Amino acid sequence: MLTPEHIIFYFFSAIAVVSAIAVISTRNPVRSVLSLVITFFAMSAIWMMLRAEFLSLILLLVYVGAVMTLFLFVVMMINIDNASKKKGLVHYWLGVLAVVGLVTGILVINAGPFNFGLKQLPAPVPEPADFSNTHAVGSLLFTQYIYAFEVAGALLLAAMIAAITLAHRAPHKRKIQRPADQIAVRPEDRVRLVKMPPEQKPQEGV
Repeated sequence: MLTPEHIIFYFFSAIAVVSAIAVISTRNPVRSVLSLVITFFAMSAIWMMLRAEFLSLILLLVYVGAVMTLFLFVVMMINIDNASKKKGLVHYWLGVLAVVGLVTGILVINAGPFNFGLKQLPAPVPEPADFSNTHAVGSLLFTQYIYAFEVAGALLLAAMIAAITLAHRAPHKRKIQRPADQIAVRPEDRVRLVKMPPEQKPQEGV
C-alpha cells in the first residue's frame, strides 16, 4: 500500500535519476552543471526523509550553495570547444561502457534484495525526543571512523595540491612590479644628463 511518504520518496528518486542521467548525457556543460544541482536538491530531500537533517542541510549549503556555484561560474567563463570534446570521447566509448557495466553489476549484486530489505535490515527504532542527528554523526565520525576521516582529509589535501601544481603556469610576458628594485633605485640610474654642443644655424645665402 502506497503511503504519502512512499509517493514523495519515489518522486524525488525519479528526479534524482533523471537529472543524474542528464549530467552525463547533456552536451552543454552549463546545463550539465545545472542538472547536477537538481540532483543534489533531490538527494537532499531524500536524506531529509531518512531523518539525516544535518547531512541534508550540509548538502544544500556546501555543495549547492558553494561548490556547484563555483563550478557554474568556472564553466561559464571558460571557452570550451564542444566539437573537440565530442570527437575525443568517441575513441573511449568501449572503455566507458565497460566501466559503466562493471559499476552497474557491482551495485546490482550489493544492493539487491538479498542484502537489503526489512528481513535483512529491520526498521530503525524511533529516536527519543532529545535525539540530535548532528551529535550522532559527530560522535560516530570522530570515534569509530576517525582514521577513515583523517585519510579522506589527507587525500583531498593531496588532490588539491596536485591540481594547483598541474594548473599553475609560470608568468609569461607579464609586467609585474618589484618593490625591492623600486626601493633600491638611485637618482643617477633614473635620469642621465647628457651635454651636447648647441646646434649652429646655417648662414643665409651659403
